[in-house]
Amino acid sequence: MAWVTAASAAALLGRLRERRPLVHHITNAVTINDVANVTLALGAAPVMAHAIEEVEEMAASAEALALNIGTLTAPVVEAMLRAGRRANASGTPVLLDPVGAGATTFRTAQARRLLSELRIACIRGNAGEIAALAGQSGTVRGVDASGRVEALDRVAAELARGTGAAVAATGPVDVLTDGARVCRLENGHPLLARITGSGCMATAAVAAFAAVERDALAAAAAGLLCFEIAAEVAAADARGPGTFRVALLDALAALDGPTIAGRARVRP
Repeated sequence: MAWVTAASAAALLGRLRERRPLVHHITNAVTINDVANVTLALGAAPVMAHAIEEVEEMAASAEALALNIGTLTAPVVEAMLRAGRRANASGTPVLLDPVGAGATTFRTAQARRLLSELRIACIRGNAGEIAALAGQSGTVRGVDASGRVEALDRVAAELARGTGAAVAATGPVDVLTDGARVCRLENGHPLLARITGSGCMATAAVAAFAAVERDALAAAAAGLLCFEIAAEVAAADARGPGTFRVALLDALAALDGPTIAGRARVRP
């Protein structure tokens, strides 16, 4: 698949639901339930194994591995490295969500270590996190980003070329690139910024699509497009952040081709 359109995203969603791939998450303890539920709602099967004693065996069975550093400790990093090496050996795509990169020296260093020691198919982060990994100035508070990163297209492309990974920098407008191809996604809703873990959930969506599409950039674009369109649908009936969170899962489960075609806003 060369790139993404509404039709190709809908086709990938159909393939995902037909195959029901196993997606292994070593993820944020704060949002682990949301990550699992988003994976299920899209049609994939989540497994949340993180024990050092079993991550290699689990990664060998999975069709995608998502690494999320939101609640980071040294043992978690070791588990990620073991699982990632096993996934690399099997040709299984590995995705990295560098939550809070740039906020502390330890967090930034561990994200860079994962990038240097593993073959990462896709990095999904906000503008500040992507800038931090690229060695640029971004603003990160705790594990959230504030402000904007100038020339995000250039920063993301430099990170993609330097790591060999597709980069998906998400925000009001998403920038996706593999260093050569670039596109922007203009879907989504402000309520995503008012619930904990929307970025983690977005990464889960990308990982589910990466399990059935080996073009990591196409998988990232389709996964984010579907997730953000579902957010728009959910927001229409939500009374606030609480009802929005529940409605988002329902919208993901009910998402179909005509809805994607009617709402997709993709700019090459």
